[in-house]
Amino acid sequence: MNGHPRDTPGARGAHPDKQTLRRELLAVRKALPMSDVQKTEAVLAQRAFELDALAGARTVAAYVSVGGEPGTGALLDALRARGTRVLLPVLLADNDLDWGLYEGAGSLARVQHAGRMTLLEPSGPRLGPDAVLEADTVLLPGLAVGADGTRLGRGGGSYDRVLARLEAADTHPCLVVLLHDHEVLAEVPAEPHDKAVDAVVTPSGARRFPLP
Repeated sequence: MNGHPRDTPGARGAHPDKQTLRRELLAVRKALPMSDVQKTEAVLAQRAFELDALAGARTVAAYVSVGGEPGTGALLDALRARGTRVLLPVLLADNDLDWGLYEGAGSLARVQHAGRMTLLEPSGPRLGPDAVLEADTVLLPGLAVGADGTRLGRGGGSYDRVLARLEAADTHPCLVVLLHDHEVLAEVPAEPHDKAVDAVVTPSGARRFPLP
């Protein structure tokens, strides 16, 4: 990926807390023209396979993008066309994630979660929360990533549970976050429980982070 990590948007020399940074990044995403989001989706589907962890994966745990998130639809279809088994999350009432198989866009159902956003989720059989342990690579939604691989999520906690489940099972898939170019920052605020990702994919390319 070309260039250097950018300074935190709106930081003005300071390091905002997670909530402040989330608000700023979400505001930028909300303002993105849908045409730009669609262009990003097509490019990401190509850039993602610069990572051996995706190009050679047998099973990938992914997600369906929403709103201004970098689009995942083209990548999901490209993975499936390669014969990759693709798992998609199903949000549970306690914010944990179950999983189902992606069988093409027609296999997705629109689900309205009470008090939360509407999501596209797999309509087939549920495989259980531990299905993610079978993944060679896990795609994580995020709002930003720092130069050390620290990921800033939305704060809902669902993927913290996924990461804790992987760690408890001593399973170590490649962790990848998909972002817009401007969301790769010099630094993001981190807490002791935060786990760094292994790689980031943006329209500029794929980048692996050095091992800690």
